[in-house]
Amino acid sequence: MNSITFLGTGTSQGVPMIGCDCPVCRSTDPRDKRLRSSALVRYQGLELVIDAGPDFRQQMLRSGVSRPDAILITHHHIDHIGGLDDVRAFNYNKDTSYKVCTAFPIFCEQKVQDAMHKVFYYAFAENKYPGVPEYNLVTIENKPFEINGVEILPIRAFHHKLPVLGFRFGNLAYVTDANLIPEEEFDKLRDLDIFVLNTVKRGHHISHFSLEEALEVAKRVGAKRTFLTHLSHQLPCYEELAAELPEGVYPAYDGLILQF
Repeated sequence: MNSITFLGTGTSQGVPMIGCDCPVCRSTDPRDKRLRSSALVRYQGLELVIDAGPDFRQQMLRSGVSRPDAILITHHHIDHIGGLDDVRAFNYNKDTSYKVCTAFPIFCEQKVQDAMHKVFYYAFAENKYPGVPEYNLVTIENKPFEINGVEILPIRAFHHKLPVLGFRFGNLAYVTDANLIPEEEFDKLRDLDIFVLNTVKRGHHISHFSLEEALEVAKRVGAKRTFLTHLSHQLPCYEELAAELPEGVYPAYDGLILQF
C-alpha cells in the first residue's frame, strides 16, 4: 500500500517558535508541535523523502527510516535543504563496517544544486575532509522523471518569484512553499485522492498561500481529501483549525500517516 508520512508540518521557524508565548506555541497538544515541513512517501516499493530541512536528523530517527531510496527537493531555501549534511548516515553500508561509501541520490533542479555547492561547499571540495557527505545529484526539470523505473510527475509552482516544484505520485500530490500554481499546471492535479498544500496564515502572505487562497485552490482541485501543511503559529491550534475547515480539508500534523 502506498502511503505518506508527514515528517514535519511547520513553517520555516517551526512551532513552537523560539521566544514566543502565544497560545499555539504554548499548546500541549502534540499535533501543535511542528518540525520544518517534510514528508516520507512510500510509493510502488520506493521510500522517498521530500525535503531535508534543519530537523532532518530528528525526523529520520523519529520515523525509523534507515536509508530511503532518494531525497526529492522542492527548492533551495534552508528550511528545505539545511539538513542535507546528515545524508552522511546514508553513504555507508553498515553491513561492511562502514567501509563502503555510496553517493546518495538527491533529485532536484539545477538551482538547488548551485545552492548546495555554496552551503555544503566542503562536500564538493577537490581535497575533501574524510567523512563529508557524498551526493549523487540528479538534475530534474518540470517534466516526468523516473526513480528505479517508477515515474514521478513534477508540478511547477511559484514561491513569490522563485520557481519551485511539487510532486505527484499516482493519486497523491504534494505542493509546499507556493503562492501561485500556473494555470497550465492544474491539469496535473486532476483526480487526486490526497492533495497536500501549504498555508501559513490568514490574510495575504508574499510567498505562501493564505488560508483563504489555499481553500480556493483546494476547492478547484477537488481532491477527495486535502491536507494543509507548512502551518505557522499565526493559525489557530490544531483542534480549532480543524473545526473551522470545510468538509474534506484537514490540517496535517507531524507523524500523520495516510494511505493512497
